[in-house]
Amino acid sequence: MTSGPASFDEWLNRVLAELAREASEEVETYIARAVASRMVADRRRTDSGPVDELLAHLAEAGVFADTAMPNISAAITDPDRLRSLYATELLDSPPEAIYDRITRAAADALDAPFALVTLVDADRQFFKSSAGMEISSPEERQTPLNRSVCQYAVANGAPLILEDARVDPVFKNHPAVRDGTVVAYLGIPLVDQAGMAIGTLCVFDTKPRLWGTGHVQVLSDLAALAAERIFGTGASPNR
Repeated sequence: MTSGPASFDEWLNRVLAELAREASEEVETYIARAVASRMVADRRRTDSGPVDELLAHLAEAGVFADTAMPNISAAITDPDRLRSLYATELLDSPPEAIYDRITRAAADALDAPFALVTLVDADRQFFKSSAGMEISSPEERQTPLNRSVCQYAVANGAPLILEDARVDPVFKNHPAVRDGTVVAYLGIPLVDQAGMAIGTLCVFDTKPRLWGTGHVQVLSDLAALAAERIFGTGASPNR
């Protein structure tokens, strides 16, 4: 059996091997990815240097090598969906107290460190509101689309529930999961009267979470409030 760190005993090495096998990885790869995730998290926490540069070097080294996620581009670039999104005129709009109250309520109700109202464009994700994140510039209110987990809830038009994305056969390959930004995620699509999803109300955590039906219901109710604000009376968070 491949050995782990020098300080690990036989029992810890056995558990390490089991966890690596469950993640469909060699032990060396499993350890390297765990260390890399901690490096990214520490750099984000201490602001000791550019995170993007670190991620680029990790990708070049093969630690965070690109792995294909499901192709949902047809749903994301659907003209009717984009027309609904642009009609809201919320992209690049300033923060608003009503949406900030909703994200704070979502984070508090689900005891989650982070909550977002996201809008998913054809090539980016915009944060209309955030709770728990330090955002000090307009550039930090958006991410490239490949960093978005919310786009999958939008594409499917249904709640997306991830209790530990690191062991999910699909989402373990997502860049935001590989670098430790998202481990647990619960997202409810924001859907207009015609059934077009333009974004989500979501909560996420950097550690595993068990999401029950009560969590989904509470977040759906808050998403309904956000959808009513965006689209007017009669909108639904998902249908």
